[in-house]
Formats: sequence, structure tokens, C-alpha cells
Amino acid sequence: MAENKRFQERMARVEELVGIIEASPDPNIKAAALDLVQTLMDFHGAGIGRMMDITAEAGAAGYAIFDELAKDELTASLLLLYDLHPLDIETRILGAIEKVRPSLSLHEGDVELLGVNEGVVSLRLKGSCDGCPSSALTLKHTIEGAIWAAAPDVLSIEVDGVAEKTESNGFVQIGKLNAGRYTDCEFVAAA
Repeated sequence: MAENKRFQERMARVEELVGIIEASPDPNIKAAALDLVQTLMDFHGAGIGRMMDITAEAGAAGYAIFDELAKDELTASLLLLYDLHPLDIETRILGAIEKVRPSLSLHEGDVELLGVNEGVVSLRLKGSCDGCPSSALTLKHTIEGAIWAAAPDVLSIEVDGVAEKTESNGFVQIGKLNAGRYTDCEFVAAA
């Protein structure tokens, strides 16, 4: 989709500009630029939050709109960026697992969500996926891909019985700027 490609290009440009600002040798310019970015992000976040409040006031019709916003990749990413997504992380992960279950069942496998703790997803492979040599490949391409798409705010994915854990895909929600650097997190385009 051309719109998605354009969005990814713009987010890459934002990331590039943030890097230039962070590398600035002038602490006053650096602090002012970062303050400007944070002020704009706070303004946008407050506006989007208010739009969500107004939508919720519409009752059932508003909640139907939330569902549509959550299904759209671009708006869902924006809502995640501002920590406004209507679905919690566990619900998004369970939805992703349900989407890949038919594919796993074709290989007589399944996956169980053991839990989500502070952004770390714990899974267990079941059926023929458990202990088979290709389970890591199945995990990476099928299960992990679905989870990263639905919940790019996941920090890592751990699989019971698989030694390798997968770290974050680079998406982090907006954080506060402090002394010219991000203290909690930074904004980065989802991969």
C-alpha cells in the first residue's frame, strides 16, 4: 500500500532528524529542539485523547468506531504511540495468536500464551511444534510476526523450551524529554 510506504518513509525521516538533534554539539539548540518536539507530541497526544473521549461519549456507536480504529494499521500505530489504543496488550496478543492458529494447526501445532509481564510475552509451543527442529522458524515467521504486528509495544518474546528469545522490534511509546535526552523512551517507527 502506497500510504503505508509513505508513512514509513516519513517516520524514518523523523528518526533521522531526531538523530541529528541528539548529535548537536550546542546544548541550547539541542534542548530547544527536543522541547519543541515534546511540546508538539504532548499537544497531539492531548488532542487525540480528547477525540477518543468525544468518540466514547457516543456510546455503542463510538465503541464501534474504536474497533475500526484498532483494526486500521496506521491509526492503531498512532494510538499505540500515544498509549491510547482501546485494546490492552494481552488482548492484542491473544487476537494475534488466534489469527495464526489455523496456520499452526496445518502443521499439527499450537501455541499457548503463558502471560505478559512488563512487556515480556511468554509462550509455549504445543503439538508437533514442541521440540521439533523447525519450531524456532515457525515461531519467528508465524507467531512472532503476528504478535509484533498486533502489539509492537512488546519488549520481548520468550518461548518455553526455546532457548532463543526475541527482543523488541524497535517500537517504543512516547516518553518525556529530560535534559536533552529521552528518559523513559523515544519515538521510533514500528518496523
